Amino acid sequence: MKKILLGTVAFVALGATVPALAADLAARPYTKAAPYVPMPIYNWTGFYIGGHIGGDWLNNSVFGDSSARFIAGVQGGADYQFAQNWVMGIEANYSFMPSNSNNSYAFVAPGGAGLVTNNASDRGLGSVTGRLGYTWGPGLLYVKGGYGFRENGSNIAVTVAGVPVAFALNRSQSGYTVGAGLEYMFTQNWSGKLEYQYFNFGNSQFTAGPAALVGLGSYHTDENTFKAGINYRFGWGGGPVVAKY
Repeated sequence: MKKILLGTVAFVALGATVPALAADLAARPYTKAAPYVPMPIYNWTGFYIGGHIGGDWLNNSVFGDSSARFIAGVQGGADYQFAQNWVMGIEANYSFMPSNSNNSYAFVAPGGAGLVTNNASDRGLGSVTGRLGYTWGPGLLYVKGGYGFRENGSNIAVTVAGVPVAFALNRSQSGYTVGAGLEYMFTQNWSGKLEYQYFNFGNSQFTAGPAALVGLGSYHTDENTFKAGINYRFGWGGGPVVAKY
C-alpha cells in the first residue's frame, strides 16, 4: 500500500510540472510557403502579320548610286516550332520606297563624248523567303533566304555628242535575298524584330548601242536594308505551355 501511495504522489507531481514547462516554451511561428510561379515556355507556332520601317542602300557598279532611302512596308508569314528550341517558317514582305534618283555614266565614243542618264523612280522592294531560327523563351535568332524582286521605273537614255542613240539593255528586276534578324516576343501575341536583308539582282548588260557601252560587259546591282518591325501573332499553337516540375 505504501508503494502505491508513493507512486500516485509522484504521478500527480509530474502532471503538474509538465504544463508549467510547456508554458515556458515559445510558441512555434507559422510560415506560409512561397507560392509556386510556373515558368512559361513561349510558343512560336502560328500565323502573323505586321509592319516595318527602315532604310535601303543601293549599290550600282556603273551608275555609282549608293544613296540611302527611307522604306516602310508590311510582312506576313507562318512559323512552326519543333524540337523544343527550333523554329522554321516562311515569310513574304514588301517595302515601299517613294524616291527618285538621277544618275549618269560618261563614256567616250567615236562620234564624241557619250553619256548615259538614269532617271530612276523606285517604287518598292519585296521578297518571299524561308527562315530558320533558334529560340530561348521570348527571344528568336534567325536567318532567312529566298526570292527577291523590285519595282523600278527607270528611264534610261543614251546620247553621243548630245544626240540620242539607240541601245538595248538586258536588266533583271528579280534575284535572290538573304538576311538575319532578332525577334523578341513581348506577349504571346506581339513581337518586335530587328533585321538586316541583302538583295542581289544579278548582272545587267548593254547588248546593243555604242561599242564603249557594249564593251563594259555586265555590271551588278544590289541593295542592303535594315528594318525594325512589329508583328501580331495569331498563334494556332494556343497560349504559353506551362512547365511542370
